Amino acid sequence: MCGISGFVGRGDADDLAAMMAAIAHRGPDGHGHFVDPRHAVHLGHQRLAIVDIAGGAQPMWTQDSKTCIVFNGEIYNHAELRSELVQLGHAFHTDHSDTEVLLRAYIEWGESMLIRLNGMFAFCIYDLERKKLFLARDRFGEKPLYYARIKGLFAFASELTSLLAHSHIEPNLSFRKLQKYFAYGYVPAPGTIYDNCYKLPGGTALLYDLASGNTRQITYWEFRIEPDPAIQARDEDDLAEELRELLVASVRRRLMGDVPVGIFLSGGIDSATALACAAQVSPERRFQTFTLGFQEPSFDESDAARSTADYFRSLHRTEALDLDSARAGICDILAGLDEPMSDPSIVPTSLLARFASKHVKVALSGDGGDELFAGYDPFLALSPSRFYRGLVPAPLHHLVRRCADYLPRSDRNMSLDFRIKRTLRGLSYPPSLWNPVWLSPVDPAEMQELFEAPIAPEELYSEALEVWEASSAGNVIDRTLEFYTRFYLQEGILAKADRASMRSSLESRSIFLDNELVQFCSRLPHRYKLRNGTRKYLLRKAMQPLLPEAVFRRPKKGFGMPISYWLRVIPTTPPLAPFEGVCLDYPGRAWREHRQDNKDHRLFLWAWLSLQLSSPDASRQRRLVAGGC
Repeated sequence: MCGISGFVGRGDADDLAAMMAAIAHRGPDGHGHFVDPRHAVHLGHQRLAIVDIAGGAQPMWTQDSKTCIVFNGEIYNHAELRSELVQLGHAFHTDHSDTEVLLRAYIEWGESMLIRLNGMFAFCIYDLERKKLFLARDRFGEKPLYYARIKGLFAFASELTSLLAHSHIEPNLSFRKLQKYFAYGYVPAPGTIYDNCYKLPGGTALLYDLASGNTRQITYWEFRIEPDPAIQARDEDDLAEELRELLVASVRRRLMGDVPVGIFLSGGIDSATALACAAQVSPERRFQTFTLGFQEPSFDESDAARSTADYFRSLHRTEALDLDSARAGICDILAGLDEPMSDPSIVPTSLLARFASKHVKVALSGDGGDELFAGYDPFLALSPSRFYRGLVPAPLHHLVRRCADYLPRSDRNMSLDFRIKRTLRGLSYPPSLWNPVWLSPVDPAEMQELFEAPIAPEELYSEALEVWEASSAGNVIDRTLEFYTRFYLQEGILAKADRASMRSSLESRSIFLDNELVQFCSRLPHRYKLRNGTRKYLLRKAMQPLLPEAVFRRPKKGFGMPISYWLRVIPTTPPLAPFEGVCLDYPGRAWREHRQDNKDHRLFLWAWLSLQLSSPDASRQRRLVAGGC
């Protein structure tokens, strides 16, 4: 796991050094760089040593000095690929480096190598013979890859902050992307919050021609739900057994490495699955597990996690998060986001990663389980929402929404009033917009007040609509699964996990995103994921022989924190730095209403705070907020 950066064209060694310094936290174990003055190519690498510690230094070259790579990530099937390449005549010079496997795979298979890789990765290969750069990102975009194109310069990096460290790249906020940010809580690929800076989407490669300066993008993989009719005829117990075997195989691959591997553990089924499967792979081993606890009971899962840990005899550690510890960490965490994101669980995720990094370099996570197996609350809302929409005319719906505003407010995790208001808000729009509106920090109807400019919901959510309309699924459940898996997982959850873990130089590995496991899930009809109100139906059935019964009885909590309450006291002085095109009346009123306990603006205010503190020119705001904390 590492950080990569580089550029072609304008700039010098100082620019490369600044870009590398900006991502030093991603790779504190070593660094390397290469400069080719003939073609103005600069490549940099920061290393977090996980696999082949002695032989995996980068940039790495082939023996003939014709091909070079800088790579961030892990290739879980590198041993199998190495064996295949050896049979094809390749001679390896490292003991077990997955980086060298990538180099040899490129030489043997060229760009088509990507479909063979099972792992998480972002890399740049410099092909001197063909005078091109070959950049690629893993299927789900677990590892980030940003790039910029301006006159006379092409640059790339693991983080946006690294790109902006180049002296010729300016951080000019994009008005349209700012609107997208408040619509989604993040800026979806290929955009970023800044003009002229982009994210390479997951499952995509980019070719840069040194001679012409032209680029070409290739989409080599997309997640699609394509239910297999043959599965309907199979016995459910057989399907559950196959899923369990795939999960164990995925965990076996993700336990590979030359450093200690731990496990993030909550009270839920996804992280418990990681621990149970790890125990199947190495029953004699006591795995290290890590949990973050909360003083607020509706958010706290530490007792449940401890119970699961005791069942598997793991070496378990818990750290408590209270208001005082949150005060100390929020500013630093949001400042290190690289690009604003409105998911408040970035705070506990970051603190958990920081806690775990004191003991391990790698941690397994359950990210992806909710998206693949319909684990989120909105899946339960789909059927009643369809019924409500067909029964309640628009004028009556608006009256119902106004009445819901008078429901008693609660700061509890996923409280009833919060869920009702969110659901009704989404139902003001067509089914194609339910999911993004349910998750949105700002109601599309209020967006005009925030920006003082009209914008149609179809334009605001154009990326989500594209995913929805491109789906071949004939039902709302599968389309919703595709939305969460292709969109929310990649743009929100995995970006959060990467920022949180790598800020503490910790590698996070998701057990649910294994190629073979994902392929199996894509073929499952939705009745195996959501059945009669039971979410993750087949996953529960598969894991029943391995997990204690208490895991299945626990209600889902998610990894949230009590921001509704916290935002009434943190920060002491609400930050209201201006942004061009944004009307400060709206956030000013939202802060007042929230702090007077008149309305619940938690998601917007957290999105606003994240924007205020993560912008490159936000140092003064960070000082004010930190002082107020």
